[in-house]
Amino acid sequence: MYEKFGQFIDGNWQQSKDKGTYEVINPANEEIIGNVSKATPDDVDAALKSAQKGLQVWKNTAPWQRSYILRKIADKIREKQDIFAKWMTLEVGKPLAEGKGEAGGSADIFEWNAEETKRIYGQTVESRFPDTRVHVYYQPVGVVAALTPWNFPLVLSARKISTALAAGCSVIIKPDVITPGTVMELIDVCRECGVPPGVVNLLSGDPPSIASQLISSDIIKKISITGSSRVGKLILKQAADKVQRVTMELSGHSPFIVFDDADIKKATDMAIAAKFRNNGQVCISPNRFYIQENKKDEFINLFIEKTKKLKIGDGMDPSVQLGPLTTKKRLNEVEELVETTKKEGAKVLLGGKRPKGFNKGYFYEPTVFDNVKDDFTIMKVEPFGPLVPMLSFKSFDEVIERANNHELGLSSYICTNSMEKANRASELMETGLVAVNTPFVAIAEAPFGGIKQSGYGREGGSMAIKDYLNVKYTHLGIKG
Repeated sequence: MYEKFGQFIDGNWQQSKDKGTYEVINPANEEIIGNVSKATPDDVDAALKSAQKGLQVWKNTAPWQRSYILRKIADKIREKQDIFAKWMTLEVGKPLAEGKGEAGGSADIFEWNAEETKRIYGQTVESRFPDTRVHVYYQPVGVVAALTPWNFPLVLSARKISTALAAGCSVIIKPDVITPGTVMELIDVCRECGVPPGVVNLLSGDPPSIASQLISSDIIKKISITGSSRVGKLILKQAADKVQRVTMELSGHSPFIVFDDADIKKATDMAIAAKFRNNGQVCISPNRFYIQENKKDEFINLFIEKTKKLKIGDGMDPSVQLGPLTTKKRLNEVEELVETTKKEGAKVLLGGKRPKGFNKGYFYEPTVFDNVKDDFTIMKVEPFGPLVPMLSFKSFDEVIERANNHELGLSSYICTNSMEKANRASELMETGLVAVNTPFVAIAEAPFGGIKQSGYGREGGSMAIKDYLNVKYTHLGIKG
């Protein structure tokens, strides 16, 4: 499946210098999907030179022309949504319906940035001097290194690539080795839609070595990474040597708060939609469930009843709602966390094991815990799987304090029918994103990102493009 791709440098697909490859595994059956080109240091150098050359072309391309190309890419993604969905089901394991949804969201992001590129507004400031003028304007930051993970390979690549292109930057994308095909298909769409050679480049291969070589280059002026807090800190340290600008969307550990005035039926629907998307392998997945004590039993019983109806299996089956975990490593880590949680005193109400009848594939049952305490391991480390710890609380102030008592601050979820609680809670939550009575947080028109150790900078919305631009101020004397 990967034969027509490879490294994408200077507008062409090509094999790596030494023709090296690596294998990609289908998580649903543990079979090899195919062999993918593995970049060498020479390939990285070639991509850097290509991007440097492409920058000169693209930053001098009129914003309306950039906008036209970005809109074409959005339309082409929608046209190819079934192809993208298949790639993501094969590589990530997510159900086809989720893959189609991700393709639609990625198209929306390109469409949004197609409009943003025409709206990079400068500013004229009234000068204190009668014979001078003060102008503030924006220019592309330069060549961007975009480092994307495997859990949402299309939408996360779309965020970085489309924003860079909208700003007039060239970009080198490095997909995860788990999901290269999805991103390669996106880059091929960029080629089809007329992005000039060198403006978009792709390097596939060993993530640490490629990232390190990119960051150490003077050509790279900005890094955008989505990944774990641990990896983000390592990259930030490397970037400091070159004083490179960095946007980081890192780990999350989202609280999900249900007040006793909430509609419990809607709250459970919201919880299931948010929690089991991509089998819990989502940075904004709710991982700490706080239910007001007089509604806890009702919420848990209905949650379990609905969860039992979710169909587990190969995402290629349109009726499947829960695919496998994406890697053997992820499966092992989920199993280990379940055992740790049980040893610490939690009670398993549902799941807690691999499902029967699956001899191959990295499948794991949705697992619900009770008798969980705030100091348990599962309440501190990101589960990144279908694990649901249930806790209770008595008062508003108590739950806000407990929910905020975490080093991560990406997203949070609030269920209430009280406007006062909704407003107060959303203002008090120490997270970059808050969802009140809805499971949807990541939309093209809104800023996405976290605080604390969940990173900084924003992707999406009108703010994102500013992270790809330099501010220039000119004090202009009008008398020579």
